[in-house]
Amino acid sequence: MTVVYLTIKELTDAVGGRITPRMVRHYHQLGLLPQPARSPGNYRLYTESDVQRLKRIVALKQQGFQLAHIQKLLETDTAEDAPNTLLAQLHRQYQMVIQQITQLRQTASALERLLGRDRACQATQAEVLANLKQLEAQTQTHLNQFEALWNGIDAEVHTHPESFQESLQGLLPDLSDRSEIEVDLLSQLLLACGDVSLIPFVQVGKGAIAASRTALQASCSIVADVPVIAAALDQPRLRHLGCETITLIDNPHITTARDAESAFWQQHIWKERLSQCPRGCILVIGYAPSMLLAVCQAIQQQAIQPALVIGMPIGFSHAPLAKRQLMRSGVPFITIDGAPGGGLLAATALNALAASLVAKPDCHCYLTT
Repeated sequence: MTVVYLTIKELTDAVGGRITPRMVRHYHQLGLLPQPARSPGNYRLYTESDVQRLKRIVALKQQGFQLAHIQKLLETDTAEDAPNTLLAQLHRQYQMVIQQITQLRQTASALERLLGRDRACQATQAEVLANLKQLEAQTQTHLNQFEALWNGIDAEVHTHPESFQESLQGLLPDLSDRSEIEVDLLSQLLLACGDVSLIPFVQVGKGAIAASRTALQASCSIVADVPVIAAALDQPRLRHLGCETITLIDNPHITTARDAESAFWQQHIWKERLSQCPRGCILVIGYAPSMLLAVCQAIQQQAIQPALVIGMPIGFSHAPLAKRQLMRSGVPFITIDGAPGGGLLAATALNALAASLVAKPDCHCYLTT
């Protein structure tokens, strides 16, 4: 059988994903790609197996794996203990990443203490910035000077209430491509959790804002997964809009995600109640990952037809999978990619949508972005 050889340019074209010849040569240096055969003119020659290996590298990199992790994954042999060895290596790497995140979070907190100041604190903020330029933080004495600077800027907070909108202006990323209503939604989610880094992970599906406003204007039913979320919903505004709240797992003793997950699996009545969700409702899932999985399955089977799904359960295996399925369901959605989430954020999202509709019923900014 004749082997078809590709040049390095043909290799990158076959793989796609913005791979360049320079990146391929770098992967050779790292040992991620084996050294290829050479033509009589000393050009690199690649085969279909190289194409497939490079595609695997690109796919793993897109999932967030670092090149060192990818090399270990690709080099894993079929020995019986190889998977355990690899898992141990990945676990160690995970702990290193968490340490890096912790260090970055500390840096972000220091910056937030400066950038998150409202106008009433700007004079003190300017003074601190001027002192920071002259500070030599190399001894314990100088570290104590840091504490004195922070104490000075913190003293200002006792003279006035916090202005959340002014603080957010200094911290939010560029959201100029988002509608006013979506920016308000993201701002409310940020205020609910206090973590600016959450913003890139919030996924607002195409048409989700429009679907929410149409459904709420039609006095749709709001279906929550557990009573805790139903209790956190803005009932005065929902009643003003004529929206009824329904709870799927209607057990007041369920107060944690673990309880909700267990209840969903132990009693089939909750799955039956899911199949009875009114058409055009808004589903708010913030506790049970398996409930969101069941929602996605019911949508696929056309057993339910919600207008919008707010899917934000917290979890580390079922929840990320459920959110990915939600994003592929074809139904308008709002979710948080990965493990983060929770009932408070799910309720906050719905409350923000209801509040924006009541405050600005004639706003159409979301149709122009």
